[in-house]
Formats: sequence, C-alpha cells, structure tokens
Amino acid sequence: MTEPSPDYVQSLGRGLAVIRSFDADHPRRTLSEVAKATDLTRATARRFLLTLVELGYVRTDGSLFWLTPRVLELGYSYLSSLSLPEVAGPHLESLANQVHESTSVSILDGEDIVYVARVPVSRIMTVSITIGTRFPAYSTSMGRVLLAGLSEAAFEEYLAKVALTPLTDRTVLTADELREQVRRTRESGYCLVDQELEQGLRSMAAPIRDHTGTVCAAVNISTHAARYTAASVRADLLPPLLATAAAISTDLAQVQNRA
Repeated sequence: MTEPSPDYVQSLGRGLAVIRSFDADHPRRTLSEVAKATDLTRATARRFLLTLVELGYVRTDGSLFWLTPRVLELGYSYLSSLSLPEVAGPHLESLANQVHESTSVSILDGEDIVYVARVPVSRIMTVSITIGTRFPAYSTSMGRVLLAGLSEAAFEEYLAKVALTPLTDRTVLTADELREQVRRTRESGYCLVDQELEQGLRSMAAPIRDHTGTVCAAVNISTHAARYTAASVRADLLPPLLATAAAISTDLAQVQNRA
C-alpha cells in the first residue's frame, strides 16, 4: 500500500470513508457495521458519524445511520463546473432514440470509470446504474477507451496498481491481455467488451476528446447479448456511436474554447 504524503489529512480521509461506506446495498448501517466497513474503532466511527449528523449529512434513529440528500452537495460543485454532462445529454438522448439501447458517458477516476451522464432505455444489468456509479475500468468498454487515452507511463502505472479480478468467465485477467486489448482500442478508435463485466452484457464505447484533442471521457451503448451478436453490434451500432462521440467532442471543444 502506498504511504500517504506528508500533506495527507487523516481525519478528512476517515470522514470521507465513513460517507463512502453507505451505498445501494447498504443504505442504512449500524455503528458496528460502519466501523467494520471503514476499519475504524467503534469510538472513532461514532465520533465521525455524530459529526456528520450534526453537519446534516447523516441521520440516525439511535441505532441505524443513513445519508441525507445533503451529501449531494459534495459532488454538486464538481458536476456544476463540468460542462460534459450538459453537453453530452442531448446527444445521448438522440443516440438512445436511434438505437433503442441505453447510452452513457463516463470519466476515469483512479482505477474505475464513473458515470456522469446516462440515458437508460431498459435495465439489462443486475445492478442499477445511476450518475456516480463506478465499475472497474479494465472490464468495461468505456474503461478501455479511457485507458487507451492514457500515456504509456500512466497506463503502466495503472497496471501496477490494479487487481484484475474475474467478474465473469470472460474477464481479461492478465496485464499482457489487457495491454493487447488497450492497444487494439487505441488503433481502432473504439472498444467492444463482450460479457466481461456481466454475463449477457455487450457494450461498445468510443472516446470523447476535449478542445486539445485529449481523451477526456467515453460514450457507450450497452445491449443484451440476446439482442445483438458481436458482429451486429459493430455493423449496426458502431456508426451511430462514432458519430455521437464526434458530435459531443465538437460541442465540448466549442464550450471549452468559449470559457
């Protein structure tokens, strides 16, 4: 594990860990559950929870704790300063209406992709995807597109840190395999991931570029394997996907150049 820098504020890190311990699977937790999830003592976890209660980010009934809508303020400043979701939204709507499949935009955050815009058409995964949902970059089409946009040094740094865990029996599990997949993505300008994140899910993504030409995000189309073969995904869905990626990139560059 990497040693924290001298500027690292441990109490802030612990407080954020307490907030992150709540998720869709654990919307309400006891003090003991929070302590276990964050690797804190009960006394320390209690102090953080009660501080968050006082600040209005957490509520409690005396035995259970849960987040309040106020935690959205923590991400609002970032989202409000990010023009990407606003720019991408109409294009995602148009793409979803054209192909009748769910469309999304994500960015790379550490070892994960994070959804920043989405137009769902039907639910094809066992988990519900919303803004802020995270998935491992290595097993997703958008993740590989974003990894392909990294410098060689940054990509190798990612490989040195990431744990390649099997999510299905198709998941790429070695650094060499992932290098090859990312190389192909970089050369082709798109990525198709076939049932590596979840069985039955096929997803194809293309890069979104900012005004400097740098890959800053990815846009994808997700479909169930029963509806499209891998070949038909490329034949039928790739052209509108690439057109959408280009349109978002153009609009984003215009917004950034005006800023």
